[in-house]
Amino acid sequence: MTINYHQRTFRSVSNTNNGEVGAETVFHYRQRDNLVTATYEGGSIRYGTLIALVDEQGQLDMRYQHVNTQGVLMTGRCHSIPERLPDGRLRLLETWQWTSGDLSSGQSVIEEVRK
Repeated sequence: MTINYHQRTFRSVSNTNNGEVGAETVFHYRQRDNLVTATYEGGSIRYGTLIALVDEQGQLDMRYQHVNTQGVLMTGRCHSIPERLPDGRLRLLETWQWTSGDLSSGQSVIEEVRK
């Protein structure tokens, strides 16, 4: 599945309890070749950035960092697997782990916002 993430916007639809991203968090993706970047904010996230490499199947190997509303800098890594929804939007199934704090891991789902 060839996917271009450039100019796509995503919103969280589910996350495990140890995650900080929630329904109010919005991600703005950009892509150049196999390099994907994004900014995100909303809910408990004051501001965040991510950087990823995308493979031939559209899967993302990413690292992220953000400052939460408590003023704490958090970092982690994430592997995202895309799937196409019936209406053509993308859904990302994510497995992530904190590289700061308690080093716990979790799973989340984000979906492309309809334009």
